Amino acid sequence: MELYYSFSVLIVLASFFAYLNLRYLKLPATIGIMIIAMITSILLVIVHNVFPNSLLKFTNFSQLLKDVDFTEVLMGAMLNFLLFAGAIHINLKDLKEQRAPIIIFSTVSVIISTFAVAGLLYYVTAFLNIDLPFIYCLLFGALISPTDPIAVMGVLKEAKVKKSLETKVAGESLFNDGVAVVVFAVILQLTRSSDMDINFLNISWLLLKEAGGGFILGALLGFGASDAMRKIDDYKVSVLITLSVVMGGYLIAHAMHISGPLTMVAAGLVIGNYGKNNAMSATTKDYLGKFWELIDEILNAILFLFIGFELLIIENLTSYWGIGLITIFIVLLARFISLFIPVKIIPFRNKFSNGTIKILVWGGLRGGVSIALALSIDEGPNKPIIIAITYFVVVFSIIIQGLSIGKLANRVLSKEEE
Repeated sequence: MELYYSFSVLIVLASFFAYLNLRYLKLPATIGIMIIAMITSILLVIVHNVFPNSLLKFTNFSQLLKDVDFTEVLMGAMLNFLLFAGAIHINLKDLKEQRAPIIIFSTVSVIISTFAVAGLLYYVTAFLNIDLPFIYCLLFGALISPTDPIAVMGVLKEAKVKKSLETKVAGESLFNDGVAVVVFAVILQLTRSSDMDINFLNISWLLLKEAGGGFILGALLGFGASDAMRKIDDYKVSVLITLSVVMGGYLIAHAMHISGPLTMVAAGLVIGNYGKNNAMSATTKDYLGKFWELIDEILNAILFLFIGFELLIIENLTSYWGIGLITIFIVLLARFISLFIPVKIIPFRNKFSNGTIKILVWGGLRGGVSIALALSIDEGPNKPIIIAITYFVVVFSIIIQGLSIGKLANRVLSKEEE
């Protein structure tokens, strides 16, 4: 009953905030919901501080948020649905055309970004006399490096950017979540046991097992589900089959200790391309597409509602505003470095203009995955600062970068066409 109660409250608030945004703010849905949730959080805190006895439900609502295991809910459930829903709508031909930059940006760039963020953050914290060990700087670098396609894709579509650029952003974001989670897990183990046997061979094997195993399992699930749908071609059963792929597929991936996110991406790509082309009628395609689009919208609304209300449960957030603002610039600089180095060294078939790099840097939004990973860190003296600076980066990324990426893309691309 408690789970039902919590979920009911979140759904009611998400729908109400979505209505307010569409009626008055008219911002992209996810960004608008998050902004309203943040404003509501600030007002609740102010009213509670001024009239501590008048707002009896404030403590109950804060406790409700604390009782929800955000890391488990997002990483164990929502992320799987969101990645599958995103992958099922991506054209594999477009992805193949951009496969080289997508592979490099979602692997090599994640590693470069992790170490660049760690080095810069360690230097800055030492200069400011903040005691943050390098291993925790590295941990923060790993959790903040994956980009989030959720908030930016709708904006890029409205801006009518080139299809190739849109595919790069979407493809990188879909794949780098799984890679970053593996890197984060390895570094997290180092923080728990300094004498753990971590070497290049072990890390390489872990990455190969997690990533390769995830892709293989996802492909098998995708082809198996497509074959089953081809034999019955009923849209109601087809929707149930895709739900079983996401929910059952995650359980299998978790039991086999391979990447759940990459399993979902692979399964979504196979069903969204091979399945739609060979196993479904036009009616089934239509219902399946609309179902997963609706699931995507609902879960996005709840996710960004969560992010907005995190203000209520992050303790002493205002104590870290200085290092939080500096970290925003560190993450942007590391993002630029992680893209600039591969672009200049690797001879991609299509050249990257300076304008394209600017769009990729500014369009690399951070989201719920980063917050979930930060919250999963073991309790200790270093956890509060990591959670706080993560929140600063994510909020800036979603609101400032998310609302301005469309204008930047239009301005940059129009200059290049002149």
